[in-house]
Amino acid sequence: MDTDSAARPIARLVTGLETRDGAGVRLVRYIGTPDLDQFDPFLLLDEFRSDDPDDYIRGLPPHPHRGFETVTYLIHGRVRHRDSTGHEGLLRAGGVQWMTAGRGIEHSEMPEQDRGLLHGFQLWVNLPAAEKMCPPRYQEFAPDAIPEEPRPGGGRVRVIAGSTPAGTRGPVAGIAAEPVYLDVALPAGADFRFPLPRDHRAFVHVIAGTLADAGGRPAGARRLALLGPGREVRLHALDDSRFLLVAGRPFGEPVVRHGPFVMNTEAEIRQAIEDYRSGRLQAP
Repeated sequence: MDTDSAARPIARLVTGLETRDGAGVRLVRYIGTPDLDQFDPFLLLDEFRSDDPDDYIRGLPPHPHRGFETVTYLIHGRVRHRDSTGHEGLLRAGGVQWMTAGRGIEHSEMPEQDRGLLHGFQLWVNLPAAEKMCPPRYQEFAPDAIPEEPRPGGGRVRVIAGSTPAGTRGPVAGIAAEPVYLDVALPAGADFRFPLPRDHRAFVHVIAGTLADAGGRPAGARRLALLGPGREVRLHALDDSRFLLVAGRPFGEPVVRHGPFVMNTEAEIRQAIEDYRSGRLQAP
């Protein structure tokens, strides 16, 4: 099969691992588990979804990061955040925060219900070795700053990063992994086609409904579908469906991780730990 022009198949379906993080926040982890340690350039994917405040009310108290980026996207609820640079704010449903930790930052995240529900995702995206010690920065966008494109035959695409063939471009820019991050809703029976660079790794997370790839392999709700090689994503909605399509350029570099630090060598991890303990995490 000519993978340069073929539709990307669902190569693997991943069931998430229920776990807790921070001060007891209950979540399901799809990437960053013993079953799927990473999917270069993606290091972690968590889904948090609950109508019980006890599952998240204690939040994620101050914790450090170095060497990668965190992406928080909300479907329902709010997240209040604050960091060691004095930056603080409120992320609302439909909004996104793309934080480049770079050489280091310490922040806290406190989830809140809105009308009885909290639901969102956090994705960790690696940085290449040349950018791991860059200055930290944020790209934060309110819900109305995320462009939405209607799809032929029904449905819509919210474009967080990357651009569509019709020219709708997401607000997140300047990211080393050259990401595509889409929130797609389709009615039952609708088809979805989207070109991707052939060297990008790509996955689909099914939020609701059931999708099938071009070969008819299905992926149901709350499953992560890792896509194989090809030039185009082709999906068919068997039911009313909503999903995330995420893709990025892999770096092919060594990954050494220790909790909230992701570097290329053990020596760099030891330095990150020492910098954090001595208060030099954000030192130039």
